[in-house]
Amino acid sequence: PGPRLQPARHNYLCGATDERDLPGTAVQPPHRYRPGTVALREIRRYQKSTELLIRKLPFQRLASEAYLVGLFEDTNLCAIHAKRVTIMPKDIQLARRIRGERA
Repeated sequence: PGPRLQPARHNYLCGATDERDLPGTAVQPPHRYRPGTVALREIRRYQKSTELLIRKLPFQRLASEAYLVGLFEDTNLCAIHAKRVTIMPKDIQLARRIRGERA
């Protein structure tokens, strides 16, 4: 086979004048709000609304984990109080009873 030919490339910049090169035309920078303006607008928006900002399931998992961690901490204290290091179902029951969750 012969030598490969490169496809012709168009040089889009050749001979084109940019707006900045023309006298008397200034390119305006993009509009920016002052620091804090957008934050205040977002605060007003979120205070007005009632929709949930955190998805239900991830938040539910977080709440469940926090509850269980606290319960196991109390359960461990109950086991230590009984001079044991192994937690047992009766420790969980005692911890819940002391907390007032289960009569």
